[in-house]
Amino acid sequence: MTANDPSRRIREAAEALQPALVAIRRDIHAHPELAFEEVRTAGIVAAELARLGIPHRAGVGRTGVVGTIEGGRTGPTLAIRADMDALPIAEETGLDFASQVPGKMHACGHDIHTATLLGVAAVLAELAPMLAGRVVLVFQPAEEVLEGAAAMIADGAAEGVDLALGFHNHPDMPVGRFGFVRGACLAASDRFDLVIRGRSGHAAHPYAAVDPIVAASAFVGQAQTVVSREIRPIHPAVVTIGSFQGGTTYNIIPERVHLKGTVRTLHEAARDTAEAALKRLAAGLETTMRVSCAMDYVRKVPPLVNDDRVLDPAIAAVRAQFGEAIEEGEPSMGAEDFSAFAALVPSFQLRIGSGAPGRDDRLHNAGYQPDERCLSNGVQALSRAALELLA
Repeated sequence: MTANDPSRRIREAAEALQPALVAIRRDIHAHPELAFEEVRTAGIVAAELARLGIPHRAGVGRTGVVGTIEGGRTGPTLAIRADMDALPIAEETGLDFASQVPGKMHACGHDIHTATLLGVAAVLAELAPMLAGRVVLVFQPAEEVLEGAAAMIADGAAEGVDLALGFHNHPDMPVGRFGFVRGACLAASDRFDLVIRGRSGHAAHPYAAVDPIVAASAFVGQAQTVVSREIRPIHPAVVTIGSFQGGTTYNIIPERVHLKGTVRTLHEAARDTAEAALKRLAAGLETTMRVSCAMDYVRKVPPLVNDDRVLDPAIAAVRAQFGEAIEEGEPSMGAEDFSAFAALVPSFQLRIGSGAPGRDDRLHNAGYQPDERCLSNGVQALSRAALELLA
């Protein structure tokens, strides 16, 4: 085995680490922590990095951890990022390592991600002399609320970084497979709150009131025309109203209605169009429906755009490690705040198959359990990609 062909060395190291990574993953899974609460998880990460002799800094972006591996030669700095937070979901798996915290669960596989990056840390620490550059290990909090990446960046996690790798487990792909998307991979995620105020009154006398429920219903219908009539058909977009709150009983027209919605787009032009259209429709209700409207529109994260300068070497690395186990997929209208890193430096997010045989799992599901063999696979793919990018 030569330095020019590290496949076997990486595979053997990852397979040897698998039992320990499973144990770490199950420990984290049993003790889920929500956004910016990841104190225990961050403590596990810091302890593992210390055991590996990897310099690290805790408390980055409140509860994040950043470790650094110096290569044997000078070169660029590559960040590899994993998220650590859980979801407010009550687990229903019945596993012996199921969540011990009521109402909280690792239903998106961030426990898998954290353990995977710890495995990558162990492999790359051993292979450091082969690296021409530096690896920054980013263990990020609060991805589920799309705020952790920005918090870590504000705390210096991206300083000096030239390239970035992200990854996510995918139960829609069988374990052992990998995926990629060229260009926009995940959508921008924006949200809005719209409060519509009318005049309360008796349901028997609607002419004496101003009905905000009727106005809100009109807005919900009109909002569906934003995608179909204002955004280019080749630019995917989604406008969804997720909450409609107003009124308390059968025969009273309420004073106000509160709508909550999300907007997902893959292109900035569509993002701008959707925001302008929704604000215009809300303003129009004031004239046509005699209500007053207050919209709070918040841009959360931009689209996650994969850069070929990172994507191509990473794909070549996965193929060198696994053969033709990687294939091109389609963009998703889901969102991911790794896009905050991708907006700063050339980046790529790898999809890692985690689907177990005979299961039809979905992320953010109370019964979700990935196939743990994706741990070793992820360690191999990401370690080999780091070597390729820092060759």
